[in-house]
Amino acid sequence: MNKQVSQLLDEIADLLEVQDDRFRPRAYRRAARQIETLSEDIQEVYERGDIEKIPWVGSGIGKKITEFLSTGQLEYLNELRREVDPGLSGIMEIEGIGPKTAFLLYETLNINTIDGLEEAAKEGRLQGIKGLGEKTEKNILKGIERYRKYGKRFLLGFVLPIALQIEVRLRNVEGVGRVSLAGSIRRRRDSIGDIDVLATSSNPQRVMNAFTSMPSVVRILVKGDTKSSVVLEGGPQVDLRVVDEKSFGSALQYFTGSKEHNIVLRGLAVKHGWKLSEYSLKDRESGEKIAGDTEASIYNALGMKFIPPELRENRGEIHSAISGELPHLVEYEDVKGDLHVHTKWSDGSATIMEMVERAKTLGLEYVAICDHSPSLKIAGGLSAEDLMKQNKEIELINREIEGFRVLTGIEVDIKGDGSLDSRNETLKDLDFVLASVHTGFKMGRKQMTDRIISAIHNDYVDVLGHPTGRLIQQREPYDVDLNKIFTEAVHLGVLMEINAFPSRLDLSDVNCRRVRDMEGMMCIGSDAHSVDQLKYLELGVATARRGWLEREDIINTLPLHELLRRLR
Repeated sequence: MNKQVSQLLDEIADLLEVQDDRFRPRAYRRAARQIETLSEDIQEVYERGDIEKIPWVGSGIGKKITEFLSTGQLEYLNELRREVDPGLSGIMEIEGIGPKTAFLLYETLNINTIDGLEEAAKEGRLQGIKGLGEKTEKNILKGIERYRKYGKRFLLGFVLPIALQIEVRLRNVEGVGRVSLAGSIRRRRDSIGDIDVLATSSNPQRVMNAFTSMPSVVRILVKGDTKSSVVLEGGPQVDLRVVDEKSFGSALQYFTGSKEHNIVLRGLAVKHGWKLSEYSLKDRESGEKIAGDTEASIYNALGMKFIPPELRENRGEIHSAISGELPHLVEYEDVKGDLHVHTKWSDGSATIMEMVERAKTLGLEYVAICDHSPSLKIAGGLSAEDLMKQNKEIELINREIEGFRVLTGIEVDIKGDGSLDSRNETLKDLDFVLASVHTGFKMGRKQMTDRIISAIHNDYVDVLGHPTGRLIQQREPYDVDLNKIFTEAVHLGVLMEINAFPSRLDLSDVNCRRVRDMEGMMCIGSDAHSVDQLKYLELGVATARRGWLEREDIINTLPLHELLRRLR
């Protein structure tokens, strides 16, 4: 919470500077730095009524902090946002563009968009502004390139391997006890801001030295005794905190749960006369510690079962934990096979056998080969004749390998009128048919809905692939009536896919839960186009867990013989 409040005050300072206010921004920045470096949670300071005792936090700023902590909103900030051209906030996201420069660009050249800034820099128009030269222009263009490449958030699938490597690296540092990822990456959100890591150690300074000297570090933002922040090559920021062994559970819970989840937990603690912080759960009057060594001890003390990290979003999980109705989430090892794999037959980079060999090393028992249908020429879609040849190759592979099965399949394109891109005579002989939309994303809501429903009415369609067509941070879902599609799919026995490719994760966690609540079934496919991408399957499982799914909700948790029986 300290970081969140300090960022809020910094934003106020930025907006005031854009308005050419010369004095107040300094006051807000001083207060922000004090709060950022507090040795305790500002929520505790607020609860005991000591906000205005923080150095550089006077009555005016103190009241604003109190408003935010008590309501989650700050009207003063909202007013400033309305008064300042919204484009300037976007420009200030570019490295090297502060409030004064943003205001100068706006006043001089009427630049209020990143595109406008890029155009002016490429044309050399910034050099005519006092204090800006050719080097500044080049740095701004590089900053725009980085912003567009990485933005504020990073896809889970690309950041998670980096985070896990850091976790392993820190575990191997002498004197380190426990290490864990925290924050949104531990909750497995589809995109991540910063990577949060917690550790315990008998020698925190040694841990900080090892952390800040990692080969991937390109910039050290902060290096302290118990907290350090670095920027890695490629953009993500990593924050490491070393905490006391006895507070590890409390810290892990505090830095993992979403803000909304933690607010509800703190409210429950208050009702008991307790205080919950990153340090412990303790009695408010006596100061006696009640729990905190482990996360489970905190949840148990508050009268509920342990809540898995993926569920900590304040979507009803606390009520379910209290009433004993939490789902038994699907486990990563429950998934027996991958039901969406591409090969060299269309736009993949590996042969069927290469994909099979890697899948076996991952502990899978089967894969479905779902190369593209003919009309998707950009992806090298297969003709009916080519598909027959592929099926013969699969038959030979299945004779050769033991303890594994390759399913014949296809990712068939759903045409604009709802018909499929392959004839029923072709589809009927396949083990698995996945139908997907790949074109015409701008259709109207009713037309798109009717198109998809028509497709899943085909007797041979088993699954609707990546059902909303979203690409995270690149393309919004197409306009479609999902409730109508889910209702029809449940009636027909058609599965909804959780496409595990990092930029898709489609269905999303929220929509997974909607299907579950309607008693629908799902399957998970990596959409792998190379052997290395088969590991994306775990991202689909993470999404399923965030969507409250149990093993029984996902068809490819079944062993092969049961899977084939269900599909038939």
